[in-house]
Amino acid sequence: MGFWSAVKVTLKNRRFWLWQLAGVVIYGIPAAIRFATGSVAIPILNFPGFWIGHYIPGNMLEKVLVNAFFPGGAGGVAGEIFFRNYKGEAVEGKGKYLSRLGGAMLQTGAWSAFQMWGFSLMLIGPWGSGEFGNIFEHWTVFPFNFTLAAFSIFTPDVVYFLKSLLAKSRGKLSGRSSKS
Repeated sequence: MGFWSAVKVTLKNRRFWLWQLAGVVIYGIPAAIRFATGSVAIPILNFPGFWIGHYIPGNMLEKVLVNAFFPGGAGGVAGEIFFRNYKGEAVEGKGKYLSRLGGAMLQTGAWSAFQMWGFSLMLIGPWGSGEFGNIFEHWTVFPFNFTLAAFSIFTPDVVYFLKSLLAKSRGKLSGRSSKS
């Protein structure tokens, strides 16, 4: 299949949109909490609570959890679906993870460009002023985001593993075998 045909088929894929939309919702939850409370700090997710140098944010736990799904995890799934369509066969093994890595890096790059553009607009949230009150991320966090994106290629595997465990548990609890 050609490049543009693979793009069109990818954009019509239900799994692609499920990961994109779920990822955006997961990414948006902490932002919504910040606007609702008027505070940058979210007690559970604000670990370690202080910046480590200029590159590791004070809300590192939040970043790890959120970036596993968007943009990294969703981009990884997009890359996998695209390359499956482009090659015309399922991508497996090392190829699957390389396609996910390419998708995660591409989507993280696009998201970082959007964040950089947004930061330049200096849109201030209800919690502060100046650079510290900007609703968009500062560029110094981008290397950390790309590192998280590289590890987020495993997020779909973890999610599908947990989904299968829940399905087996539900089958056992209801007295049925999960194979029926």
